[in-house]
Amino acid sequence: MPKVALITGAARRIGAACARLLHQEGYDVLLHYHTSQAPAQSLVNELNVLRPHSAHLQQADLLDLSQVAALAEWGLAISGGVDVLVNNASLFYGGKVGEVTEQDWNALLGSNLKAPFFLSQALVPSLARRKGCIVNIVDIHAEKGLLGFPVYSIAKAGLVAMTKCLAKELAPDVRVNAVAPGAILWPEHELNEARQQEILQKVALRRCGEVDDIAKAMRFLVNEADYITGHVLTVDGGRTLFS
Repeated sequence: MPKVALITGAARRIGAACARLLHQEGYDVLLHYHTSQAPAQSLVNELNVLRPHSAHLQQADLLDLSQVAALAEWGLAISGGVDVLVNNASLFYGGKVGEVTEQDWNALLGSNLKAPFFLSQALVPSLARRKGCIVNIVDIHAEKGLLGFPVYSIAKAGLVAMTKCLAKELAPDVRVNAVAPGAILWPEHELNEARQQEILQKVALRRCGEVDDIAKAMRFLVNEADYITGHVLTVDGGRTLFS
C-alpha cells in the first residue's frame, strides 16, 4: 500500500508543488483547499490521470476547529491512516501596530498556528503508528519579523516554536520539521518592480526562488532525513546572510 500525505492549502503555489512532488514519489495525496475549488479540482484530476484513485480533495475552513477535526477524520477514513502531514495553508496580510483588529489577530494566528497545531494533534495517533512525520511551512521572517506584518510574523514564530515543541513531545515516533521560505513567490497583492529589485539586492543568489525549491526541501525532510527532527530548513537564496 502506498504511503499517504495530507497537504493543507494544496490548490496552488507551494502547496500544489508539494502535492505533485510527493505524488511523483509514490504517495497517495489528500489535498485540502478553502476557497480555490477550481484549481484544486484540476490538480486532483491531473494526478488521478497519472495514477487512478491516488488523489482526493476536501474543502475546509481551517479557522473553524470543527472543520479542522472533520478534515482529520476525512483523511483517516478515506485512506486508513496518514503518514505525512504538510501544514502549508496560511493567511498573509499586513497591519500596522495601532491598526490591528482582534479579527486580524484571530485570522492570522488561526491559520498559521492554531489550525496546524490542532490538525497535527488529531493525526498524532496515525502518524505515530506509521512512524510518520510533520513538515510545517514557516517563514524566514519568523525570526526577525517583517516590517508592517507584525501579527503574521508572530504567528510564524509560533509555528517555529510549535515545530520544536512537537519534535520533543512526539519523539521518537514522529519527526517534526519545518521549511522556511525566503523570496519564493511575490505576494499576490501588488508589489512594484522597484520594490522587487530592492528585495533581490538582499538575496545572495540575486533571484527569486521557485515553489519547487520549497517542495524539494519538504521532500528531503520527509524521505531522506530519518535522523533530523526539530529542525528549520531555510530556503532563501542567502537572504538571511544580510541584515
